[in-house]
Amino acid sequence: MPWFVWLLAAAALGAAEFFTLTLVLGLLAGAALVAAVVAGVGVGLLGQLLALGATAAAGLLLVRPVALRQMAQPSLSHEGTDALIGRRAEVVREVTATHGLIKLSGEEWTARSLDESLVIPVGALVDVMEIDGATAIVYPRELLP
Repeated sequence: MPWFVWLLAAAALGAAEFFTLTLVLGLLAGAALVAAVVAGVGVGLLGQLLALGATAAAGLLLVRPVALRQMAQPSLSHEGTDALIGRRAEVVREVTATHGLIKLSGEEWTARSLDESLVIPVGALVDVMEIDGATAIVYPRELLP
């Protein structure tokens, strides 16, 4: 089979992988590229099919399981508002169950208390327990008087 037919097959499989994200069609596209190279060197159809089969099998049996394990692991770094959870902040305006203001990472954030019965005074240090939209849910670091 001519090398450009393998190249077209690789392009079609690569495009299909782009839309499906299964990691199967992309590996088959790589195998078709190897078959295109083998065909370009002048090896016959049987050699091309063997190269295709060997490369596809190696990709599906060796590469795909490793890639799936890597993708299943949670991210080690937190981004956006997730990075603020667990940080310390200072109360700028009294924090209650419904309103308040804290200084968090150099910025002022609206806040409310995790414990609805607490009133956290100005100047108290708090921990950010979660972020709800643009509001930090906080809890005091020390016992309040």
